Amino acid sequence: MRRQITGFSNPTIKRLKSLREKKYRKREGHFLAEGLRILTEALDAGKTPKLLVVVEDTQLHPLAQKIEEATVASGGEVIETSEAIIAKLSGKSNPQSIIGIYEDHATALADIDRTASNIWLVAQSLRDPGNLGTILRTGDAVGAGGLILVDDCVDPFSVEAVRASMGAIFTQSVTSTSWGDFLEWLRRGDGQLIGTSLNTDADYQAIRYQAPTFLLVGNEAQGLPAEYEQECDALVKMPMMGKADSLNAAVATAVMAYEVLNQARK
Repeated sequence: MRRQITGFSNPTIKRLKSLREKKYRKREGHFLAEGLRILTEALDAGKTPKLLVVVEDTQLHPLAQKIEEATVASGGEVIETSEAIIAKLSGKSNPQSIIGIYEDHATALADIDRTASNIWLVAQSLRDPGNLGTILRTGDAVGAGGLILVDDCVDPFSVEAVRASMGAIFTQSVTSTSWGDFLEWLRRGDGQLIGTSLNTDADYQAIRYQAPTFLLVGNEAQGLPAEYEQECDALVKMPMMGKADSLNAAVATAVMAYEVLNQARK
């Protein structure tokens, strides 16, 4: 049974709109995801929304109907409202016709099983939600175990990061921690820490990667701090044949991840 909401001042709409801000996401323990593709990826990963918002008087796509049925079956609520209210929730002038509210599913560092994959992605002080979402998508593509966010990174559950992940936020584990805690955890077991840096002559294809490989990329503007580079088992760089001195953080992560994957395939 759907509940209809028509007013912008409705308390439920106000609460959902507040989830666009990090402090309210943290307080509520929930986040927004929009669009049929992303919500379908979530359902395929076994995640159902706690609350589903759909545009009123619209014939739902069969996949959207499936999501609605799963939401109701799991005890969630379905709300129908106007396209204008959906646009307010999504922050876009041309919003998707379906939005899901999901539980924050961050993974604690202590709960990571490093043997679950040969590849793990690690980002330090990442600031751009588009980069973060793209890195999650890359992780899904190469079968990485997940993304470990070190120090003060952008919120992986922001609307922008979730949108850029194209559903990978539901297939990849996401962990936030400090550098000290990450390093202590890493050195208690197997794991090769590979940093991307301009401060080396080692070509990224010259290194033999050992499983599990933890690929570390630094802040978009500053790169890795010198003391972090010193803790890496190896530093590598990719050849730059033009005038640019480095790649975008997400692009560099993808190039590195596929090199590790290709070595394992061979």
